[in-house]
Amino acid sequence: MTQKEPGKPPLPPYELIRSDRRTLALEVTRDGRVLVRAPMRLAQTRIDSFVAQHVQWISRHLEVQRQRREARPEPAPAQQQELIEKAKTILPEKIARYSKIMGLYPTGLTITGARKRFGSCSAKNRICFSWRLMQYPDEAVDYVVVHELAHIKHKDHGKDFYACVEQVLPDWRKRRELLRE
Repeated sequence: MTQKEPGKPPLPPYELIRSDRRTLALEVTRDGRVLVRAPMRLAQTRIDSFVAQHVQWISRHLEVQRQRREARPEPAPAQQQELIEKAKTILPEKIARYSKIMGLYPTGLTITGARKRFGSCSAKNRICFSWRLMQYPDEAVDYVVVHELAHIKHKDHGKDFYACVEQVLPDWRKRRELLRE
């Protein structure tokens, strides 16, 4: 939806998602869509005003997503399968190695196609990793493995959690940055 008032730049196209929420929210997806989440009964003029106030933010994030797509294009199906096989080989070895060092053992391992998270640890200490992690340097993969193993002991991202990670990987900050490139 876009509307134009005289003397003002046009609103960027966006998809409106109404739900039982109380607030307005903006999201720019990896594929470059602008999503606006709004309360069910909020007036369209208020929504358009909100979008107009955030035009610069939207432009900035559209550009960031464009650069991300160019830097890491979606792999073809054959490449995806190769990355899945690589994850099934490499990740169990890394988990075994770091579990022994840290004394923390997951209850299971799942390889997923998650796009927004490289890894997660459930309340029952089952660890999931995205096969997309295999596109990153080995040092970054090690960081994600240690990060998720640390969640077995520390379920939050508090001081003790990062102390646990730092004990194994003193350069964890540098490794984490590799995931953002």
